Amino acid sequence: MSIEVGNKLQGKVTGITNFGAFVELEGGKTGLVHISEVADNYVKDINDILTVGDEVTVKVMNVGDDGKIGLSIRKAVDRPRPERSYEKKPRFNKKPAAQAKQPEGFEDIMAKFLKDSDERLSTIKRQTESKRGGRGARRG
Repeated sequence: MSIEVGNKLQGKVTGITNFGAFVELEGGKTGLVHISEVADNYVKDINDILTVGDEVTVKVMNVGDDGKIGLSIRKAVDRPRPERSYEKKPRFNKKPAAQAKQPEGFEDIMAKFLKDSDERLSTIKRQTESKRGGRGARRG
């Protein structure tokens, strides 16, 4: 079997560095398994997972023009895909009819506006009155 992107091959770990492991493939070619491609979870020390001489199955991820071969151990493992449910789900939560808010009438909207307006005016009046009449004395 030739070394082409996507192929799964058997190899032997020939060297380990802090950034990955070198794996010898058929025909004497060597590729690199980056530390991020060794396992699905975070790997702090590659020596906890691999040792020199281990036989591993790798997937060829890329072959550079310069002959460098990028490999992955974690993508070489076939995992069943989780089943997806294609039933139609609501895009938003609908409230029951009893809890649904009734549309506001003109009078309700106007009352709400007047209340907000009165609150804003009273806040403005309080702020401006406190700024008048220095030294705490009020002028009448």
